[in-house]
Amino acid sequence: MTLPPSVTKRAYERLAEINEAADAPQALRIAVEGGGCSGFQYEIKLDDASDDDLVLEGDGQKVVIDSVSLPFLANAVIDFTDELIGARFTIENPNATSACGCGTSFSM
Repeated sequence: MTLPPSVTKRAYERLAEINEAADAPQALRIAVEGGGCSGFQYEIKLDDASDDDLVLEGDGQKVVIDSVSLPFLANAVIDFTDELIGARFTIENPNATSACGCGTSFSM
């Protein structure tokens, strides 16, 4: 069964922290583009929602995914990790057959 991606509480909390410091709160956009060292790469940025976006909401925050990227992110989990190598939003994607070490590029 294909489900839309889910967002962890930790990811929503970090987005809330980012938006508290911003002049105008924005959504977190998750997109999939061609390129990267494995064929596809994630683009993660702050953006405004568009009409064709899937909007996931939690803790008063929004994560948006465009309709083209959505099939690549079915059943994925969007999270935020804070590790020795750095703090970042991460995507655990069951559709990816392989990923590179940077965590932003994958193949299917």
